[in-house]
Amino acid sequence: MRKTDILVIGSGIGGLTFAIKMAKKRPDLDIMVLTKTNRDESNTRYAQGGVAAVWDKEVDSYDKHIEDTLDAGDGLCDNEIVRIVVEEGPVRVQEIINWGTRFDKGKDADYDLGMEGGHSENRILHFKDLTGWEIQRALLAAVSELKNVTIHDHYFALDLISQHHLGRVVTRMTPNLECYGAYVIDLEKNKIETIAARITVVATGGAGQIYKATTNPTIATGDGIAMMYRMKGRLANMEFVQFHPTSLFNPAGENPSFLISEAVRGFGAILKSKEGERFMKKYDERGSLAPRDIVARAIDNEMKMRGDDFVCLDCTHLDQEGFLNHFPTIYEKCKSLGIDPFKDMIPVVPAAHYICGGINTNEMGATSVLNLYACGECTCSGLHGANRLASNSLLEAMVFAHRIHEEVGARIDQVKINDNVPEWNAKGTSEPKEMVLITQSLKELKEILSSYVGIVRSNVRLKRAQDRLWLLYNETEKLYTTSVISPQLCELRNLITIGHLVTTSAAMRKESRGLHFTTDYPDKQGFLDNTYM
Repeated sequence: MRKTDILVIGSGIGGLTFAIKMAKKRPDLDIMVLTKTNRDESNTRYAQGGVAAVWDKEVDSYDKHIEDTLDAGDGLCDNEIVRIVVEEGPVRVQEIINWGTRFDKGKDADYDLGMEGGHSENRILHFKDLTGWEIQRALLAAVSELKNVTIHDHYFALDLISQHHLGRVVTRMTPNLECYGAYVIDLEKNKIETIAARITVVATGGAGQIYKATTNPTIATGDGIAMMYRMKGRLANMEFVQFHPTSLFNPAGENPSFLISEAVRGFGAILKSKEGERFMKKYDERGSLAPRDIVARAIDNEMKMRGDDFVCLDCTHLDQEGFLNHFPTIYEKCKSLGIDPFKDMIPVVPAAHYICGGINTNEMGATSVLNLYACGECTCSGLHGANRLASNSLLEAMVFAHRIHEEVGARIDQVKINDNVPEWNAKGTSEPKEMVLITQSLKELKEILSSYVGIVRSNVRLKRAQDRLWLLYNETEKLYTTSVISPQLCELRNLITIGHLVTTSAAMRKESRGLHFTTDYPDKQGFLDNTYM
């Protein structure tokens, strides 16, 4: 057994921000950060657009940002959480600037604040079209200077440890569930390790890989959410999966799909049909800058009505120097596929982007399990409601990472390591004879979710998805119980769990709201809290 004071699972903006703050507050504590590939590979790295924050208070205000967030969330946001994130956000942004994060500035040396869909003012701080990459770079540089933080690359988290592993029968109604750390695979040594911790923080990111087309990296397999579900912890609002309206259409296929940032539309790009017809005003008076759920459904509808494989984003009228300065990566990607954004319209399609549900947390980032905290995309904090406002996600991760470090700092001295945690039991298993059983099941899962639980849903589609997922689940569980553990098998198992949660939650919500649109209940019928006890 390895022991640490604090175990952080995930090395994105949430996990690293917490680790940095906690290490500075308590240099006497040992903090271990796990990442399942390289430490710079996370959902954070792929965030192009930026961070939304009230920066220019002469034209912007907390009330405006709050109102925009509530409007996007379609009635399901927690108003107090929205207020907390919006009001505390600018201070958290200033902190990462102090740690070395660069954001673009205009000619007057003030920050060049961008506009994105659903926002009423320019409030997006960005670094060209590589904001997430820049934040990840700065955070890794900051954490490297801290002697009491150790980052372990290529460590895959298998399960969170609770009373269940001590032989106690645990249900979702069991009071005082506790977390004692995690079982992990050291992928380089191919060895399962037991890590006991006083406090565990889950910051594992999203789950976009349940779909065929997603902007998420291949590591986004919902591991933290799935582990919490198996632990009998509380989850919420898993039906709300945000599809980014504009990923680059690539007929050759690409995983992940390349994102055409919403900031491009904020810069003035216009959505059009192949024939050059503007269509967004038919769906919303804000046109191409409507919130993402509206834009994604509009594009989906236009593609189905016209029988087209994509719609187009017209940038040909934009200032070329400004475009190249703001979006150099997007420009080079388009050029590599023979698309000149200054002459050709960019073909785009919606792709799975962000899950708004996840591990249920309170205002301090605490979960329903004692000594277990969570922040970032793996959580349902109450900020996003039924739909995330663009560029609120990085802000949310920083705010809750800070709040978790405050609470952990106040109570960790009362928490002891559990020395009775057993080692992982791998008896009765053997090497899988055919990897095709795993790879084919993953293809089937992505096909099921993409076909039946996408932007537009129905009772028939959801029932078909549930039936097929049940077969996949049983096949995979049998393989899991009889095979030697591998990251591929565990990721498949986690993704099937996430697919089940999204589908079941969607079937429970008998209304259309935010990101969940069903043809059987096209109007808002009322409120349903899909919280898993």
